[in-house]
Amino acid sequence: MARWRIRTCVSAALAASALLLSGCANPSTGSDTDDPTKPVTLKFWHGWSAPGEVKAINANIARFEKLHPNIKVVSTGNVGDETINQALRAGGSKAPDVVTSFTTNNVGQYCSSDMWVDLDPFFKKSGIDKAKVFPKTLLDYTQYQGVQCAVPLLADAFGMYYNKDAFKAAGIARPPRTMSELKADAVKLTVKNKDGSIKRAGFMPNYQLYQNAPDRMFAQWGPQYFDAKGKARLADESKTEDFFSTMKSVADAQGGYAAMERLRQTFGDEYSNGNAFLNGKLAMHLDGEWRGLMLDDEKAKFDWGVAPLPVPDDQADTYGRGYLTGTVAGIAHSSMHQNAAWELVKFLTVDTDSVVSFANAIHNVPSTNEALRSPKLDQDPAFQEFLKIAQNPHSQAVPPSNNGGQYINSFGDFSQSVESGRTPLKDLHGALKELDDQIDADNVQSEN
Repeated sequence: MARWRIRTCVSAALAASALLLSGCANPSTGSDTDDPTKPVTLKFWHGWSAPGEVKAINANIARFEKLHPNIKVVSTGNVGDETINQALRAGGSKAPDVVTSFTTNNVGQYCSSDMWVDLDPFFKKSGIDKAKVFPKTLLDYTQYQGVQCAVPLLADAFGMYYNKDAFKAAGIARPPRTMSELKADAVKLTVKNKDGSIKRAGFMPNYQLYQNAPDRMFAQWGPQYFDAKGKARLADESKTEDFFSTMKSVADAQGGYAAMERLRQTFGDEYSNGNAFLNGKLAMHLDGEWRGLMLDDEKAKFDWGVAPLPVPDDQADTYGRGYLTGTVAGIAHSSMHQNAAWELVKFLTVDTDSVVSFANAIHNVPSTNEALRSPKLDQDPAFQEFLKIAQNPHSQAVPPSNNGGQYINSFGDFSQSVESGRTPLKDLHGALKELDDQIDADNVQSEN
């Protein structure tokens, strides 16, 4: 499950990639005039590393090579964005032709720096209507300012895992659908020790917990981060203050931030058998579609289910939404075999059987409309819940930027300051104005 470890350490990766991409507005130029029917060897670099993941991607490559006997693919796994960026800056014969990234936040950089080629001409040559192939949200996070430099290659959807046994014992009939229901249920599900400390939290909103990045939970509000001119507008977005006050209210109702933090310090690693939800220390928990496989592998000792994360009370009609992200694939600007590379990218990302087989193998959400509807798709009920979240028209991904999602890092740091009380709610609007100014300044600096 190494893929998801990469995602939880995204801040360092974003900072490193921002440095690597700075000053690389003129990458080595490859060729889009090659004949894809001629014998050629393509270098494909990706980040999958777990045995099952590597087996699955290699199986798809083998199917591709059978359909294209003139194209040999040399696949290299466990390669992160930093290594790929260094190779693309250097260019030359050792650089990859086809690349992937687990960090959708970096798409803005790849497109604006020309490190990944614009794929629209290739879609046009192939007669593919990308808007009909890919769900809109996934298509949005693979382009920047009109440049489609990446395509979705499976997706991740986030929902709420809940302990059915704990719900039954607390007399709760169904998962909460609104934030007020979440707060009420969290209180009922919270169990305390004799000394008053928390033994089990109903729901822990703390932003440092596992997958609880604030932008993932904020997606339930459907926020708009930037205005039409690209200026940050978190202070002017009424949903921002409601988000922070609601999350604080949920924490306070169960004992407060400090008590939550003391409990969090007892949790084991997210991907170990010490996981807090697996061990009954959390009754409800935000996580991705892969967690179901891990709960089954670890033989969880309780009955569990999946539901969408609740939404604000005044947006009850959007229930079913969630945060979306995913792996993206592209063609290196330095590749001398861009047409052949497109054949591989097209097969991996557009071909329905290819997408479905890969999704089933590594338990990720398929990234095309046809694959999402395929009868060959894993019919596991928990997995199907995430497919519904992925297809919900209100589900949201964060918008790309030209600096590798630095604004998401800034928002994350700010969010931790709010939840810890260092930035009081009464000072929130002014502090958000300062955050907007910081985000705008960072974006301008990246453009220069």
